[in-house]
Amino acid sequence: MTTPPSPTRLIVLRGNSASGKSSVATGLRERYGRGIALVRQDVLRREVLRERDIPGGANIGLIDLTVRHALAHGFHTVLEGILHFPHYGEMLAGLLADHPGRTHCYYLDVPFEETLARHATKPIADEVTEEQLRKWYTPLDLLPGGVETVIPAASPLEETIDRVLHEAGLCASPCAHVRPVPSRTPAP
Repeated sequence: MTTPPSPTRLIVLRGNSASGKSSVATGLRERYGRGIALVRQDVLRREVLRERDIPGGANIGLIDLTVRHALAHGFHTVLEGILHFPHYGEMLAGLLADHPGRTHCYYLDVPFEETLARHATKPIADEVTEEQLRKWYTPLDLLPGGVETVIPAASPLEETIDRVLHEAGLCASPCAHVRPVPSRTPAP
């Protein structure tokens, strides 16, 4: 008798620019290995569609479809992005309501001054001004209903990754320094 596959996990990482969302998402995949799909708001909105972040933008539906497709095909899925509630709230509520597996939402809370310091180290630092960052910055843009765990700026990256993996049930406790054994078969 075969064991049915374990239900998928949906992990949503939100926060302002330079809050560490992409670093956490990348760390989750590196630590877990194959089987995690990364859905990045910036990639779909800015690179695939080259669209501004507007209410009702085409990227909202594309994000929704991409997340649902990955989950339907058995991938644990990490959705990461600023995902401001006024623009993305309805789509996020639908994803959370429709996902039959475990769902974990996190908001990375970084004060504006720390956002500026972190932004200065990014490749796009010359393209995005302090004025633009200030305009985009929304403190504690939380989803309603207390569905998000707030991760403070002081939480070290590795501890944040460990916490998310553990809370999502993607590793046994403790999961610090657990890395998958590399496959001897080259990736296709």
